[in-house]
Amino acid sequence: MSKFTKDDIIYTSDSEVKRFSHLIKNMVIDLISAKQLAYTLMTRDIKAQYRQSALGIIWAFIPAIATALTFTLASQSRLINLGTTNIPYPAYIIFSTALWQTFTEAVLGPINGVTAAKDILSKIKFPREALILAKLGEVIFNFGIKLILIIGVFIWYGLPVNVLTILAPFAVLNLILFGFGIGMLLAPLNVLYSDISKGITILLGFGLFLTPVVFPMPEGNGVFAQIVRMNPITYLLLGIRELTLNGNLVNSFVYTGITVFNIFLLLLSWLFYRLSMPFIVERAS
Repeated sequence: MSKFTKDDIIYTSDSEVKRFSHLIKNMVIDLISAKQLAYTLMTRDIKAQYRQSALGIIWAFIPAIATALTFTLASQSRLINLGTTNIPYPAYIIFSTALWQTFTEAVLGPINGVTAAKDILSKIKFPREALILAKLGEVIFNFGIKLILIIGVFIWYGLPVNVLTILAPFAVLNLILFGFGIGMLLAPLNVLYSDISKGITILLGFGLFLTPVVFPMPEGNGVFAQIVRMNPITYLLLGIRELTLNGNLVNSFVYTGITVFNIFLLLLSWLFYRLSMPFIVERAS
């Protein structure tokens, strides 16, 4: 009788990459089997997020409101000239900042989730996809809370919505998955080098000013305008705003191209995450 059980890890000289179809099949099986554990982890993290907090979900509103207040006052005082937006500026900036926050959480979610589970990764065998799915659910839940603020702003300013606004959630999901593609690619490396999370946090803060979040899409052919136009997040953000307010996509060709790239990025990141985690766990343990 064999002394091995189905839960034992058996190391062989065969690379999973050589049996690519077998690898993809196992990835899908593990993704499906990770659902229950991911839900448990997600509810645990969400409860911990608001436990012992007097303000609770209000914390989700504060960054967008504080940013809107700061830039609105600076603009009205003519300290800065941010251009003209197609909706009242406070509404524009609250809407855009909530989206940027969601993107930031999507990038940092996998990085922080995998790093926090570093100690148990080498001790307990479970589908590693559970950590990613749990953070994905948490980011979507947090956006749902921010959506309350966005709807409130739309009602307060009497902003119109189009029948095609029903497509906006798909555009939000596109933005979230783009962030997850980046985060999943960096998550294994951050287990070994904490510089990754520190560096990406700085880059995200810098990226806020290279994306039309607190200012409208710049016109002209200046260097800054061209950098903003080369930024893929620009079009993902514009897509959400345009679908919500106008029901169309001005840059539909570029948006479609970025969406296709996003799918490849997500699959590539998942593959890298899957293949690298065993080596990362071995190095970190």
